[in-house]
Amino acid sequence: MRSRAAPAGAGARVLSKSALRQPALNLVNVTLEYPDGDGTLKALDDVSFKVHAGEFVSLIGPSGSGKSSLLAVAATLVRPSAGLVLIDGQDAGGLPDAGCTALRRNKLGIIFQQPNLLPSLTAMEQLVITQRLRGGAARAAAERAAGLLDLVGLGHALAKRPHQLSGGQRQRVNIARALMGNPAVLLVDEPTAALDHPRSEAIVRLLRQVTDEFSVATVMVTHDTDFVPLTDAVASMRDGRLSSMAATPAAADTRLGAPRLG
Repeated sequence: MRSRAAPAGAGARVLSKSALRQPALNLVNVTLEYPDGDGTLKALDDVSFKVHAGEFVSLIGPSGSGKSSLLAVAATLVRPSAGLVLIDGQDAGGLPDAGCTALRRNKLGIIFQQPNLLPSLTAMEQLVITQRLRGGAARAAAERAAGLLDLVGLGHALAKRPHQLSGGQRQRVNIARALMGNPAVLLVDEPTAALDHPRSEAIVRLLRQVTDEFSVATVMVTHDTDFVPLTDAVASMRDGRLSSMAATPAAADTRLGAPRLG
C-alpha cells in the first residue's frame, strides 16, 4: 500500500491502526441465489473476498461469471442469500434498508459504467449536490468539490455542463463525485467500456492515484486486462465462484508489501 497526502481541499481519510488491520471490504462465504424456473440459479457461490485500505483490485471474468453480482452485493444494492458483507467493519446484513442506504452514503463510492450526470448541472454542481444531500454545509461542499475536480484534472472546467465535456472528462467527474463522501470503499463497474485506449489508460491511472492518495479500498470490474498491471491484485471469477486471486507482477515488483487478500 502506498500513501501520499491528498491535495488541499480534497480531505483524505485518517485511518486508525485498527482500520488499517481490518479489511475495508470483507465478503465472507457469500451466496446469491435467484429463482430459475422450478429451481434456483446461483449468481454467487460461497464467495469470500477482502480488500484493505489503499489496495486496488481488478475483478475479471467472462460475461455471466458473477462480477456484477459481487459488485451489487458489495454495494449493498442486493442482499445475499447467505454470508456476511462487512463494510469498514460494519455488518451490512444486520441493517434495515434505511441503514444500508446510510452505509452506502457514508462508506461507499460507486462508479457506474455510465457517468449518469445531470444534464442541467455544471461539473461543480454535480458534486456539491451529493454532499448537500448528505447534510453537508454549502461552503464546505463547494471547497471539497473544487479540490476533487482539480485533483482529477478538471480544475479548469468547474462551470462546464456534461454536453461540454468529453467522455473521459465526464468519467473524471463521476470519479470525483464518488469521492465526495470520503468513502472507505470505491466500487467501479467497467469505467473504460465507452472510452478509447488512451483515455481508458488515463482513467485507470487516475483510479490508481486516488486509491493511493485517499487510502480507499478499490475494486474495479473490467474486461480490459491491458490495465490489470496498474492494480495491486487481480481476482478472477467463473460460474459464480472466485476461481483465483493473486498479486499482479507489477505490484510484486514495484510496491511495498504484498496485497492482503483472500
